[in-house]
Amino acid sequence: MISMEQNRFYSLPQLPYGYKDLEPYMSEQQLTIHHQKHHQAYVTGANNILQKLDKTRKENVDLDVKATLKELSFNIGGHVMHSLFWGNLAPANKGGGGKPDGKLGKALEAEFGSFERFKKEFTQTAMSTEGSGWAALTWCRQTSRPILMQVEKHNVNVFPMFRILMVLDVFEHAYYIDYKNDRAKFVEAFWNVVNWKEIGNRLQEILK
Repeated sequence: MISMEQNRFYSLPQLPYGYKDLEPYMSEQQLTIHHQKHHQAYVTGANNILQKLDKTRKENVDLDVKATLKELSFNIGGHVMHSLFWGNLAPANKGGGGKPDGKLGKALEAEFGSFERFKKEFTQTAMSTEGSGWAALTWCRQTSRPILMQVEKHNVNVFPMFRILMVLDVFEHAYYIDYKNDRAKFVEAFWNVVNWKEIGNRLQEILK
């Protein structure tokens, strides 16, 4: 039995590869700062709010619920999306890039007509995301089809209950060291390190 005292706060996940392993598409410096500084900031922010909630409830005092929950949503969203992002990347010499096969490949071809069309639409999704946010490939259980989702910040325009298969971070902090403000070059580089095996595994879990 799991104790109620366990897992009450978030923690920064370890990367499934080394900080140099995504080069030349993501540099060691870029990946290190993105993971250790930016992702860690969302983990710390979410945990600080949880501690604040614990304290106010224990002391039975009021708080600004609207502002607190908005901030909590932003930080938890940042943590969850980044955790998904690290998992759907892989070194180019260890399975990253290429095209998906199996059920994932068939689902994308059935929905978009071809992998090339999917890649084009996903790229457009990433390029046209307003401000900071994410491009996401999701799965709708009600219609049994993959659907693209454009997320602003970490938590705006999210389709409720849609399972996320793949995400691409288009906050400038994800690419500025390597590509300055050229989001297009970063998105192009992303396709060389996509971990289709992991994304396919995510779909398999949904279809069970």
